[in-house]
Amino acid sequence: MVNQHTSGVISGGHTETVAAGAEMLKQGGNAIDAAVAAAFASFVAESLLVNIGGGGIAQVYAHSNQSPIVYDFFSNMPGLSPKIKRPITEIDFQNVILDFGGSQESFFVGRGSVAVHGAVAGLCKMIEEMGTLSLAQILAPAINLARKGVLVGELDDYILSTVLKPILTHTPQIKDIYAPGGRMAKTGDWLYFPELARTLEQLAQDGASLFYTGAVAEKILVDQAMHGGLLTETDLTTYEIYRLNPLQIDYRDYTLCLPPLPSNGGLFIAFAFKLLEMLSFEIIPHHSIQHFRGLIETIRLTNVARREWEENCRASLISDEQATTLLLNDDNISRYHRKLQKALSQNITMPEPTFPHGPSNTTHISAADENNMVVGITLTAGEGAGFVVDDTGVRLNNMLGESDLNPCGFHSLPAGKRLATMMSPMFVFKNDAPILVTGSGGSTRIRTAILQVVNNVLDFNLPLATAVAMPRFHFEEGISQLEGDIAKEIADQLEQHGYVVNRWDGQNLFFGGTHTVSRDGSIWHGTGDQRRGGAVAVVC
Repeated sequence: MVNQHTSGVISGGHTETVAAGAEMLKQGGNAIDAAVAAAFASFVAESLLVNIGGGGIAQVYAHSNQSPIVYDFFSNMPGLSPKIKRPITEIDFQNVILDFGGSQESFFVGRGSVAVHGAVAGLCKMIEEMGTLSLAQILAPAINLARKGVLVGELDDYILSTVLKPILTHTPQIKDIYAPGGRMAKTGDWLYFPELARTLEQLAQDGASLFYTGAVAEKILVDQAMHGGLLTETDLTTYEIYRLNPLQIDYRDYTLCLPPLPSNGGLFIAFAFKLLEMLSFEIIPHHSIQHFRGLIETIRLTNVARREWEENCRASLISDEQATTLLLNDDNISRYHRKLQKALSQNITMPEPTFPHGPSNTTHISAADENNMVVGITLTAGEGAGFVVDDTGVRLNNMLGESDLNPCGFHSLPAGKRLATMMSPMFVFKNDAPILVTGSGGSTRIRTAILQVVNNVLDFNLPLATAVAMPRFHFEEGISQLEGDIAKEIADQLEQHGYVVNRWDGQNLFFGGTHTVSRDGSIWHGTGDQRRGGAVAVVC
């Protein structure tokens, strides 16, 4: 779906999500108001991909005389209270196997999989610092939606019946929402969230403190104490939002702005674009074998560089700034340029390190207003921990049950440590003005999804809707995953070059959901990625 307007535009993962944002623009709100209202609505409309008990990363550009701001409100490792130390045998930490269609993956759920939630704190802080409407106005669409219910669509049906069924039937309380009467909800059914509606109404009155020192926090802590969780009062009362300067790099005639460390997704995307800059796309046909090989080898070498970088960082205690320089310094980029050139001159594929997968259940929102304020918010709660906190309607994350977020082993991070994430809301600037906002869900596929959309727009000048809808690849663990509409000739040629190819039927949410807005002159356009139920709303 695509649309355009000169006043305001918002793109997200559900029609109800973007409708909430559009309502804020109609009331005279700015892009922050719209994006945050959409985020709260997504906890209802997109409850299979995200929930209020998770975390996120946002980027905001407000004024021409200011740099963008990154709000990091991702999850922390719990356990700060020294008086509460639960033996490992008492932790509620249960393995589930999820079927993603093409593969099965292992995750852990239960109270012991819950990390400190940051979404409510971060979203409320954005409204407090840069919004123009009241929190009650911001929350009204989400409250109404939770009461009236959400219609189950085909994508929801697929997730309910195939991917998340073991988690959404894990406890009686969550089963009552998604499988009332013992039958999983299907296309055409309605999902209702009356308890969450009441909690959101209380949030409108009390503000974010409700979830960190107030009544909801108390209920979360009681639930954790009774059922084998790790969250403590100190974890909630000391949680902090990081307000950071973005990581900025030049790419041809553009400036790319990405989240910095401790979020590591932005760093790896920046590295990939510095490699991609070596390729001369003016002489490489779009979606030719040369194009795909260039992209695939860029991603492969980014993974090689990631492994090398992680080993070097572990070997010495260095700051985030030093760690960034370690990967992006000119000498290292030049060294990998030579590796890319060598790889493309050969007819055989090279080895690639493997990494655990992170949360694939993620959503993204992009927004812009008539004053060229732009906002990108990416949110996740992992797959969800499989339970509902009594009398709140609140579901919590399972970040501690994600192997990618716990590279040194489960429950091994020090208490209070911010977890890393691949989520990367991204801005593109030209001549010091924003021209594109994008981001994606999809775990390790976030990087390849963003890379391809931005490459399509900046290097091939494709219209936004076409750039987002174009079939995608993903390269990981030595396999080139190809969406169904990629030409068979390309797949055959990749195999001739030694790549292992897995061909998919049509589009699939596996390949991300890049809900994007971009500016052409004074006109903002928006496109929702149909792989993840994308929609766009505009305000006249």
